Amino acid sequence: MKIIYDPETDTLSIILKAGKVEESEENSPGTILDYDVNGELISLEILNASKRVFKPGSIEYEIAL
Repeated sequence: MKIIYDPETDTLSIILKAGKVEESEENSPGTILDYDVNGELISLEILNASKRVFKPGSIEYEIAL
């Protein structure tokens, strides 16, 4: 998994797995889901991230036990 925040475009991308995007869907305004040829979610993109995500330039990682 890879997370990229681009402050120039104010876009937060979360890449779940490598693959070619076959189809994209904006499931709600400003949230784009990308699917591979098998219909599996491979990434999502959040537009205007600084207005929708708390501290888009930082990340907190936690494993639930």
